[in-house]
Amino acid sequence: MPELNPSDYQAPEHLLNEKVILVTGASDGIGKAAAIEFAKHGATVILLGRSVPKLEAVYDEIENSGYNKPAIYPLDLAVAAEHDYQELANILHREFGKLDGVLHNASVLGDLTPIEQYPVETWNKVMQVNLDSVFMLTQTTLPLLRNADHASLIFTSSGVGRKGRAYWGAYSVSKFAIEGFMQVLAEELENTSEVRVNCINPGATHTAMRSAAFPAENPEDLRRPDEILAAYLYLMGSDSFKTHGQSIDAQPAPS
Repeated sequence: MPELNPSDYQAPEHLLNEKVILVTGASDGIGKAAAIEFAKHGATVILLGRSVPKLEAVYDEIENSGYNKPAIYPLDLAVAAEHDYQELANILHREFGKLDGVLHNASVLGDLTPIEQYPVETWNKVMQVNLDSVFMLTQTTLPLLRNADHASLIFTSSGVGRKGRAYWGAYSVSKFAIEGFMQVLAEELENTSEVRVNCINPGATHTAMRSAAFPAENPEDLRRPDEILAAYLYLMGSDSFKTHGQSIDAQPAPS
């Protein structure tokens, strides 16, 4: 039997029934699309982002579709500190008692400029959002993930997190770090069946970040966020129980 390509995965309708899933960067782009898709497949989704109006719009879309009522948690990852993540974990424990999954989706692009000229303030912000927040949120939510059966932790990587590219600066370095962070955590959890951890590379997708990075590109040539979610459903659902410590692509490689 050929090995499953996660980008071709066909998710059962009730794949995520009774699951509680936290999605960061849920107010827009891939995070928004993934949150709605998780809810469509039965999950109760916690929407984390910094823009309350945008989060409320996603909330309304999920509720108006007749899916499980989500929750909103506003948090600016660029300024959040350790105690903010612990407070979030405490609230989630009180309200839900567990987490079946976390999708670390939130990222910022920073500047596309040579390292020699890269602003230190921008570098620090990119690392805070793309790496430090991931570490702190993972650390504080691991006990909640262990309270669930076969929880899934998904990190968001990038093609420039696998092979460095000139001028991509802090963004590229932060995604290399995410790949390494996932690998370290995967080895630490290797001999347990409680939590599986993996990376996903969304690939070229029609998002605001992609438009900022490639302003001359025609966005109509790209897939929309809602068209790349098969791999996200695969990693979050029960069919990926044995997938651990992997970095997979949400889109098939171009032929």
